[in-house]
Amino acid sequence: MAHDETSGEGGQALRPGRVVVSAEDLGRRVRALGAEITADYEGRAPLLVGVLKGAFIFMSDLARAIDLPVEFDFMAISSYGHSTRSSGVVRIVKDLDIDLTGRDVIIVEDIIDSGLTLNYLRRNLLARNPASLEVCALLVRDDHRLAEGILRYEGFRISSDFVVGYGLDAGERFRNLVDIRAVEPCLEVSAGGQA
Repeated sequence: MAHDETSGEGGQALRPGRVVVSAEDLGRRVRALGAEITADYEGRAPLLVGVLKGAFIFMSDLARAIDLPVEFDFMAISSYGHSTRSSGVVRIVKDLDIDLTGRDVIIVEDIIDSGLTLNYLRRNLLARNPASLEVCALLVRDDHRLAEGILRYEGFRISSDFVVGYGLDAGERFRNLVDIRAVEPCLEVSAGGQA
């Protein structure tokens, strides 16, 4: 599938680069996470809370890998805007429709980067009195230590590269890539054809 470029900060053109996590590895790991959640929640019907927009593909695949009745709800949280870096300000753009009181809730996140969004989200949802609250993240930064005490289900550890694909975007582009790729700048081509 062809994907052209988009602009990053400062107007620099960006494009998907090297594969960080292949589609095959994603499929295997998501199935394993689904089996783990199935075993942990046997006899219960967890509520999966997807964090939009980045987690929607992961959550869809994860839900199909869980062999239990599950319910879904979604929140949209903003800390990036149209930037590739977190602004440090977290706000709810779309709140949940389902009451969490007495429910077994699993937050489904695409990536844990700074941890700011996750901390805010956990505090907010714990205040709604769920029976339990766990976190399932597809990606966690290698240098991230915050997640170690609160992350129950983890897909992959990755470096600090900005990544796209499998729901993750750069300026709302590249979410539909089947694998996860590092974003790289496009090289300018001079009149002589050399980069």
